Amino acid sequence: MLTRRSVLLGMAGLLATSTTLAACGDSPNEKAKNSGAKTTVLTVGMPNGPLTENENPFLTTSAGAKDGYRWVVYEPLMMWNPVKPADPMKPWLATKAEWNKDYTSVKVTIRDNAEWSDGQKLTADDVAFTYKLVRDNEALNSGGVPITDATVSGADVTITFKSPQFVSQQKAIAQIPIVPKHVWEKVSDPKSEVNKNPIGSGPYTIKSFTPQTTTLVARDKGYWQALPQVKELRYTSYNDNNAQTTALANGECEWSFVFIPNVKTVFIDKDAANHKIWAPPVLGIHGLYINTTKAPFNDPKLRVAMGMVINRDDIFTTAEAGYFHPLVKSVTGLPSPAGDAYISDEYKGKDYKVDVEGAKTLLASAGYKLDGNTLKDPSGKPVTLTLTDPAGWSDYQTSLEIVKANLATIGINATVDKANQDAWFKNVEAGQFDAAFRWTEGGSTPYDIYRTVMDGDQLKPIGTASPAGNFGRFDSKDATAALRAYAAATDDAARKTALATLQKIFVEQAPMIPVGADNIGGAFSTKNWTGWPDDANPYGAAQPTQANALDVILHLKPSA
Repeated sequence: MLTRRSVLLGMAGLLATSTTLAACGDSPNEKAKNSGAKTTVLTVGMPNGPLTENENPFLTTSAGAKDGYRWVVYEPLMMWNPVKPADPMKPWLATKAEWNKDYTSVKVTIRDNAEWSDGQKLTADDVAFTYKLVRDNEALNSGGVPITDATVSGADVTITFKSPQFVSQQKAIAQIPIVPKHVWEKVSDPKSEVNKNPIGSGPYTIKSFTPQTTTLVARDKGYWQALPQVKELRYTSYNDNNAQTTALANGECEWSFVFIPNVKTVFIDKDAANHKIWAPPVLGIHGLYINTTKAPFNDPKLRVAMGMVINRDDIFTTAEAGYFHPLVKSVTGLPSPAGDAYISDEYKGKDYKVDVEGAKTLLASAGYKLDGNTLKDPSGKPVTLTLTDPAGWSDYQTSLEIVKANLATIGINATVDKANQDAWFKNVEAGQFDAAFRWTEGGSTPYDIYRTVMDGDQLKPIGTASPAGNFGRFDSKDATAALRAYAAATDDAARKTALATLQKIFVEQAPMIPVGADNIGGAFSTKNWTGWPDDANPYGAAQPTQANALDVILHLKPSA
């Protein structure tokens, strides 16, 4: 799941001088309302800067992927709700999906009433072709799905995989856009195909493209379900965070995903009746990674004590504007409500709390001594560390300053390093750091969270890059075995056992100190459109670049 990249764009935008692009149009909905007609246009924006025309639905670097409109032209087999990841997926191009016991194959039944936008019928052959295309072209396989084959029998397609996909079901059947065989079988180089005239199964086709704004219109026939009430979509790529925020605040843009500091004053209060933020947590988190190879931080009791004094509430309120990285309360690191179904019996209802005195007691029992305002390890050396994150990531820099003050309460002397971004990425992946705020991967289960933090298969020597995770070089054979057991389990009891082991290790050894969750929320306006997801009806993510964006648009109705 890609969420942090959007934050980085937002952070960069805060440092730049912004100029709003002539963007979401000339208030078309106001003109419609003034004439007594219904609103028909939805304006969407992202802070990506001018884009190059590229409508290849598989490439995360394409214009359609960056602004999100690829998912209204192309559709997946099933619709997955990342806000409630344990819920069954909604049938989409497939009417059902039946996995085998070990999740190494899935049989999907393709609906018989779907048509491509050029009028040709969508069939099982198109689906099998798509999966083989992704299998045979690594550059198209952004989710790294290990596809072996896809075979057709009538309306059914059986897709097989090299390994169990229980922990990656959403990647396998809900995040691969299905393409027409009669178009893509003629493409000589799929990875470089820009696909300027996309033919998809979704309800929208592209009307026009400029580097700033792409306009899409709803099909008038041939779509397999009720046509959307949003008849025109205008996607604008703003220069930066500030320009995007300004457009949201003045009503020029109605929907975006962007970090807005001081969100109440800057956005919500500009139209309190209509301007909304909904940023629900998903199964991906961020927090303080600790280099477990460096003494004394190789001591789990020291790491646990550090977690006991870090004030997550303060970080959420001060650094994340009270919304952007929802607070993680559970000691397991799992956010609520996305992770509630996965918390083991041992830790249900057990939330973190700041406990400075408890941390001091724990440290004393482990041989640490507080000498005035300085904590000394069992060998008598002062405990010091450097907290590091890129200079431009203002939310993380604020978080580090809070952590620095928190650690001082138990005598740890921390300094904050404002790193160069490229150097920081390299150093964290190579294990050349003391402690850093960073995110985990996320998915349909807690597997990706714990894998990013504790996977022994990603354990590399200091100085050797480990881009897939285990940045803190946490070495636990039990954690690695539990990760493998969870991914390969064929029943819920085995999964529950493996997950309980992972949570116990995470809580008792603190390889990473969780603070907040990732979100896939959105800023939007109800002035012209209602039906947005919210706490009362969390049917999907409110982020326009997610694979469920079309489901959101299909829920929208003109405001009265």
